[in-house]
Amino acid sequence: MVELILKEGKEKSIKRRHPWVFSGAIEQIPENLEEGQLVKLYDKDHNFLAVGHFQRGTIAVRVLSFEDIEIDRDFWYAKLLAAYRLRQKLGLIENDQTNTYRLVHGEGDEIPGLIIDLYDRTAVIQCHSVGIYQNRSIIVELLQEIYQHQLDAIYDKSEATLPFKGSINPQNEYLYGMMVDNQVKENGHQFLVDWEKGQKTGLFLDQRENRQLLARFARGKKVLNLFCYTGGFSVYALKAGADLVHSVDSSKFAIEMTEKNVDLNFGSSVNHAAYLSDALQFLQNADESYDIIVLDPPAYAKHGQVLNNAIQAYKRINQRAIEKVNPGGLVFTFSCSQVMTRENFRKTVFAAAANAKRKVSILYQLTQAPDHPVNIYHPEGEYLKGLVLYVE
Repeated sequence: MVELILKEGKEKSIKRRHPWVFSGAIEQIPENLEEGQLVKLYDKDHNFLAVGHFQRGTIAVRVLSFEDIEIDRDFWYAKLLAAYRLRQKLGLIENDQTNTYRLVHGEGDEIPGLIIDLYDRTAVIQCHSVGIYQNRSIIVELLQEIYQHQLDAIYDKSEATLPFKGSINPQNEYLYGMMVDNQVKENGHQFLVDWEKGQKTGLFLDQRENRQLLARFARGKKVLNLFCYTGGFSVYALKAGADLVHSVDSSKFAIEMTEKNVDLNFGSSVNHAAYLSDALQFLQNADESYDIIVLDPPAYAKHGQVLNNAIQAYKRINQRAIEKVNPGGLVFTFSCSQVMTRENFRKTVFAAAANAKRKVSILYQLTQAPDHPVNIYHPEGEYLKGLVLYVE
């Protein structure tokens, strides 16, 4: 196995169990070192630090173990089984009200570069590193073993998360089985999932608890769900007894999925309308007033270079929502940008509230669902930030 030596002082983060090693921390990277290859990391005195997958780029090594062990079938089985058992503890396995959840959340489950979402009996995999991509076959085999061969399909959706890398040219494809029933349950609500065409793996599973929280306030209220995607917040609000729900998205696919999910749960028995529109324009032009507004935009900033522009975009949409919501109303506002810290997000919402010139209180500070765990040594894993604002 290739050995890489870290520059003096650069071993500190590894000793604190951070799972990323940046390219600038390594003394020398051999030109012939292949993407996805296993490497061992050492300090200047040749003390072992970790073993992980190499990949050319800013993050040069994703650490798999801080112990000098073999990365073999037993290793992968132990990691996947540990992730499965955590979901058992969370009550997500064999749950008659919820059959969709995240099984593996990358660094949060100590498997950097791997995402696995379960949609009933279909597993959807996303690889974020070449090393993980090259181990897909053993991951498929072990998933079937852990689920006692009850999975109908395993779909790899790595085309977007792992662009063309050298000899690797990812294609979205079924590694086992084929497209089967795509209807799932979340807290008793029914959802259709299109993991082939939808964003990420099909549903935003990280918002499960936050959708449930919204339902506590929705009865008898007028609710506006901006950036609605597949209508998760809309379905929860309607089921809880909202008087009216408007769903808005700039994607035709999202509007179609929202309408299908509302129809699946309620038919035509609820007061719901879906609008194909830019969210900011809708807020500016809407005649209706709302008691609850949900803002769950896409990641405005995926890297630090555009963070300032993203902050301005978040501020504009939050200001409009705070201005628009009825007195005594709520704004559920979120950021899923990893580079937007919780502190920056809160400051941005503060600026929006100040510009709106309304009295605003924070009732809840929200994050991702617990099946998206955050490794305490990898704070970057806490990507979803949310606030529930009470606007007087």
